[in-house]
Amino acid sequence: MRPSDFIFQQDLAPAHAAKSTKDWFTKKQLEVLAWPANSPDLNVIENLWAIVKRKIRDRKPTTLDQLKQNIATAWEAVSAETCDKLVKSMPRRLQAVIQAKGAATKY
Repeated sequence: MRPSDFIFQQDLAPAHAAKSTKDWFTKKQLEVLAWPANSPDLNVIENLWAIVKRKIRDRKPTTLDQLKQNIATAWEAVSAETCDKLVKSMPRRLQAVIQAKGAATKY
């Protein structure tokens, strides 16, 4: 697959919304998904972070090294299947946001 086979997703962080960033995507002829303001409903990385947080929630590290190890262990425990399911949920997420006219959804 080539990058042009994908639609890129970005939130509205200043670095993503910068003219230079937009110009780069245009120059490379890469499509960027239109992102509704204040909409975490489309961002699968937020769901992935929630999974990782659940995995480390009860460990209660007392040092920075313990925290780093807990995070690394939690990331390693996330399966490729889980990531694949999150990515494949995008069409449903998009449809839910469209139906909710940009309002919050169950995602």
